[in-house]
Parts: sequence; structure tokens; C-alpha cells
Amino acid sequence: MQQAEFRPCAVIPVYDHEHAIGTVLTAVLAHGLPCVLVDDASSASCAAVLDALVAAHPGQVTLLRHAVNRGKGGAVLTGVRHVAAAGYTHMLQIDADGQHNTDDIPRFLQQAAAQPQSVIAGCPQYDDSVPSVRFYGRYLTHVWVWINTLSLDIKDSMCGFRVYPLPSLMHLVRHKRIGERMDFDTDVLVRLHWDGVPVVNLPTRVTYPMDGVSHFRLGRDNLLITRMHATLFIGMLIRAPRLLGRRLWLARGRS
Repeated sequence: MQQAEFRPCAVIPVYDHEHAIGTVLTAVLAHGLPCVLVDDASSASCAAVLDALVAAHPGQVTLLRHAVNRGKGGAVLTGVRHVAAAGYTHMLQIDADGQHNTDDIPRFLQQAAAQPQSVIAGCPQYDDSVPSVRFYGRYLTHVWVWINTLSLDIKDSMCGFRVYPLPSLMHLVRHKRIGERMDFDTDVLVRLHWDGVPVVNLPTRVTYPMDGVSHFRLGRDNLLITRMHATLFIGMLIRAPRLLGRRLWLARGRS
């Protein structure tokens, strides 16, 4: 893929983040990115805010809607299919609650343009606003990801601020079922890594959260994440010879 073919678009999954989405969208648009908002069956008040934002930015913002809530991953996947069909080459994913530093968008896009076959994955640098339970709880997922990829290539699989190469992502989506709720971010990144897509870890500041809304459901989402890790572990065992062979080949290439 040549530099001239780099065409990025932003996708923001939205579910009842009416107090933060306007600020996030304005910041994304300031970097010259067209943007797709995916309304995951939000409340009427949030839906009205989204309608107003689209009207205020004609030609820059596309709004897609789910009739029923399908989860963060389901919303992102709706955006993925839309931007791929529209001819974009890369998709920037960012959360709607304002936790991500939009000033880092140019760095992410520069890395994606320089390494167009890679996923540019945010590696969070937290301030004091992060809940301690979340901060330490993430490390369990980090360990499982390192086991399930037989590598330390992915520093943080849970950050929803990243840039995907759309050809690789669409190939995965067509052939594999990806988790559609809070298991999405980790599931898709591990499976892309299995497919040989390089991961570039980019440090980025994260603040929790701008609008105080969290849609993480302790029982349901922890169950989904546990099931995902178990499924990925089985997948790793099946792929272990190939994954280890690839690591050996890369190590030889560096020597």
C-alpha cells in the first residue's frame, strides 16, 4: 500500500454519551477526519444530540443507528463495514466518553500512514482519575493476551483508541465471529495478531471518564471476557506451532 492510498476515517460507537460526544466529535473533526457515529440504540435525549451534531456538520459526519443495543463491539463492527464499503483504507476507533486524548490523533495517523499494514494500538498512560480496580484488573487480561499470542507484542489490548488497516480487519470479520460487547477490543486485536498483522503500541494519556458514564456490566461482561480468554486459549494451542515458528523466523531475521 502506497502513501497516496492512505484514506482514514474515524468511527465512534455511542451509547448514551450525550454529555461528552459533542466535545469528542469536535476534537476529532479538528484533525480533518471524516467521522461515522454509530448510535447503539441510545436514549431519546442522546439520539437528539446526535441528530443535532450531524446537522451541524453536513458532509463531515455520518450517523448510523441500531434499533436494539448490540454492544460496543457490535457498534464498531457496523462502522467497520460502512467505512470499508465507502472506500477508506484505515479506521480510527475512539471512545465517545472523552477518556482518550484526541491531541494524539495526528501521531496515530502518522504511524498508520508510515506502517499501513499495522494496527496502531493505544497504550494507556493513566492519571489519578483511573479507578484502582480497573487499573489493576487490566493486568489479568494483559497476562492472558501474552499467553494467547505467545508474545509480548500487545502491551494493552483493552484501549479503545486505535487505527486499523481495513483490508486486514475486513478479512478477519468476514471469516471469524468477533465478540460484540466489552470483549471486542481484546478479541479483535489478538485475532489480528494471529493473522500476522503487526501491532504498534503507542503511548497515550487516558482520563476516566469525561461524562461519568460506564456501560461495563460486572457480571455479564466479566463472563463474556472469561469465555473469550478460554476460547482464545484453545485457539492459541491449535496455532502454537505456527506462532512459535513465526517468532523464530522473526528472531532469525533480526540476527
